[in-house]
Amino acid sequence: MGLIVWGLLFVLVILFAFAATRMVGGRGGEETDTGLALMHFGRAFPQEAVRQLHTTANGQAVFVRLHDNKTGFIRNTDNHFVCHLMEPGSVRVKAAGAQALTIEFLKVPHHNSTFVFSSGEDAAEVSLWLLGNYVAPDDRAQA
Repeated sequence: MGLIVWGLLFVLVILFAFAATRMVGGRGGEETDTGLALMHFGRAFPQEAVRQLHTTANGQAVFVRLHDNKTGFIRNTDNHFVCHLMEPGSVRVKAAGAQALTIEFLKVPHHNSTFVFSSGEDAAEVSLWLLGNYVAPDDRAQA
C-alpha cells in the first residue's frame, strides 16, 4: 500500500512540474511584449524620446519613431531584445508586397529581412521613417 501512495505522489509531482514549466514558458517567443521591448530600448538609448511605434504582424520586431525623427529598431531574438538606432543612410528599403518591406541594414547585415506589417499603411509609414521623409499630419497642419 505504501508503495502505491509513493508512486501516486511521484506521478503528481511530475505532472505539477510539467504544468509549471509549461506556464512559465509562456508564449514560447511567438510574440514580442511591446512594453518590455520599449523598456529595453529605453535602457539602450535613454536620451531618445519615443514618439510612435509599429510592430510587425508576427510581433518579432518593433520599429520606433523617435522625437527628432530618427528611427529605432527592436528585434526579439529568443531570450533577449536587440535595439538599434538607425542613422541616415544606414538602411535600404524596398517594397515586398502591399504590407511588407525588405530592409537591408548596412551596419548590421545579420538583421536583414522582409518584415510584414498588419496593414499597408503601417508598412508605408515605417518606410517613410526609415527614409527620413516622414511628415506627421500634425506637422502638415502647422506648415
